[in-house]
Amino acid sequence: MIALTLVLAVFVGISLGLLGGGGSILTVPLLAYVAGMEPKHAIAMSLLVVGVTSAVGAITHARAGRVRWRIAVTFGVAAMAGAYGGGRVARFVPGTVLMVAFAVIMIAASIAMLRGRKNTTGADMNGDLSLLKIAGLGIGVGTVSGLVGAGGGFLLVPALALLGGLAMTAAVGTSLVVIAMQSFAGLAGHLATEHIDWRLAAMVTAAAVIGALVGGRLVALVDPNALRKAFGWFVLLMASVILAEETSPAVGAAVAGLNLLGAGFYIGCARTTHCPLRGLVDRTRYSAAATST
Repeated sequence: MIALTLVLAVFVGISLGLLGGGGSILTVPLLAYVAGMEPKHAIAMSLLVVGVTSAVGAITHARAGRVRWRIAVTFGVAAMAGAYGGGRVARFVPGTVLMVAFAVIMIAASIAMLRGRKNTTGADMNGDLSLLKIAGLGIGVGTVSGLVGAGGGFLLVPALALLGGLAMTAAVGTSLVVIAMQSFAGLAGHLATEHIDWRLAAMVTAAAVIGALVGGRLVALVDPNALRKAFGWFVLLMASVILAEETSPAVGAAVAGLNLLGAGFYIGCARTTHCPLRGLVDRTRYSAAATST
């Protein structure tokens, strides 16, 4: 199981290097269900793994000029405060509740990935966020990170791209700096009450770092939209597994069934002209237009 954990950790690093997020979404289930760790220990260790991996991945992006340091530092400091507080509060929340909350966050993240993000590659405005807005977003994302061990990249990247006006490549690189900062802060909060298997943590981190270096170099070669959509479906599947493990198989099966139904609609609408959802949208628009006239 340790060998399988290390192999999967490489893919965790690749996802971080490519997408600027998603590392913790995979690391927590990996440590909890493959390595057999307790949920709270898995969350604490995931923060260490993701923090180090993100820092290494950020170096690759920084060398390529894909990090906006003003936003990264401001956002990161605010996120660190939220992450530390979330890490301290996590001790009062049962592990099962944290994992269920994590699954809900995974579902929200996967929906955001499948919907896609505005690509501002040709109009990188170097971030037009006000300091107050940056601080508010940072604290919110950081609190989520500290509570459930999620690095927050799935929230950071769209926030930086849509609200900050960053190109997708710059949003990915900048998010890695923030993820590293808030992950270490969240880890500090957890270490006040949790203990980590440092030997296993070192091995998993090393494997993830290798993946991050590979992912950082693949950014320019892989279609990010196709990759993001595939990753979104995979995250939905992982959420189903977590809900089945933490609640009941029936709940997991229900979520998995909805995932399959959604995948069927998605593939049908993307590849054929017969799309029930498209027809429903068209009828809704027609009714709205008729009402307005």
